[in-house]
Amino acid sequence: MKIIAPLLIIAALAAIAYFGVEVLHLQLLFGVVFPYVCFAMFVIGFIYRIVLWGRSAVPFRIPTTSGQEKSLPWIKQNKLDNPSSKSGVFGRMLLEVLTFRSLFRNTKVEKRKDQISFGSAKWLWLGALAFHWSLLIVLIRHLGLFMDPIAPFVQMVQFGDGFLQIGMPVFFITDFVIVCALTYLFLRRVVVPKVKYISLPADYLAVMLLLAIVLSGILMRYGFKVDMVAVKQLALGLASFQPQVVDGIGSIFYVHLFLVSFLFAYFPLSKLMHAGGIFFSPTRNMANNNRAIRHINPWNYPVKVHSYEEYEDDFREKMKKAGIPVDRSE
Repeated sequence: MKIIAPLLIIAALAAIAYFGVEVLHLQLLFGVVFPYVCFAMFVIGFIYRIVLWGRSAVPFRIPTTSGQEKSLPWIKQNKLDNPSSKSGVFGRMLLEVLTFRSLFRNTKVEKRKDQISFGSAKWLWLGALAFHWSLLIVLIRHLGLFMDPIAPFVQMVQFGDGFLQIGMPVFFITDFVIVCALTYLFLRRVVVPKVKYISLPADYLAVMLLLAIVLSGILMRYGFKVDMVAVKQLALGLASFQPQVVDGIGSIFYVHLFLVSFLFAYFPLSKLMHAGGIFFSPTRNMANNNRAIRHINPWNYPVKVHSYEEYEDDFREKMKKAGIPVDRSE
C-alpha cells in the first residue's frame, strides 16, 4: 500500500486533468486558475516554513564535524569539515549544496561472518547529484517559455543540454539522466530492505510524482503533438498576469501542467522543503569555535535561582534530623 496509494493518487490527478480538458473543456481552470492558486500556495508555504525555522531557538552550537578542529598552531586544521570561521562555513555549505559532500562521504555498514564491515556507498550520492543537477538544468530550460526574447544564459543552457543533436526535436541529455536518476531512487526504496522498511507513502509520492512530471513532459515533446507556439503564449500570459487560453494545445500539456501545479502546492508540506531547510541546519551552518568564543543562547530569559545557601536555610533542621551534613550549624 505504500506504493499503490501514491500511484493511485498520481493516476487520479492525471485522469482528472485529462477528463476536465478533453470532456468538460475546462482549459481555463486547468491552464490558469490551478497554476495561480498552487503557485501562491507554494510561495506562501515556503516563506512560512522558512520564517518558522528562522525563529526556532538554537540554544547550543552543534555543528557536525569529521576533521581536525582548530587547535595548536602546528596542528593542521580541516577548515571544511571542521570550520572555525564564517568563510569556512560558507565553503562547507557551498560544497554541501553543489556537490552533496556529506553524502559523498557516506558509508554503508554490513555484518559479514560475525564481523562489522564498512564500505563505500557512492551510488546514492551519484543518483542524488544527477537528479538535482538535471532538475536545475530543466528548470532553467523552461524559463525560456516565460521570456520573449529568451535570455542569452538560457539559450546557452538549452544549447549545451542538446548539443548531441540526436533526432528532431532535439534530444536533451537531462531528459535521459533525470529519468535514470529518479528510477534509481525509486528502485532503491523498493529493493533495499532497510530503506524500504523506513520509507513512508509520502516518500514514494514525491519520487513518483517527479517521475510522472518528467515522463509526461517527455511524451509531450517526443510523442503526442503539442502546439508549442500556443504553450509559449499561455506561459507569457501567466508570467505577465494577463493569461489567455489558446485552443489546440493538447490534453497532455494540461496533464503535465496540473501535475506540476500539484507539486508546487505539495512542496511546502513535504520533505522536498529540504531545498530551503538545508540553510537552516545548525549542524551545517555553525562554526565550531566553542573553545574560542563563548556561545550564549540569545533566547535566554532571567530565571529566579534558588541557591544552595537558600536551600539549606529552608531545610537545615530537616537535613540535620536525616543525618545530612550541612555547611552551617546555625
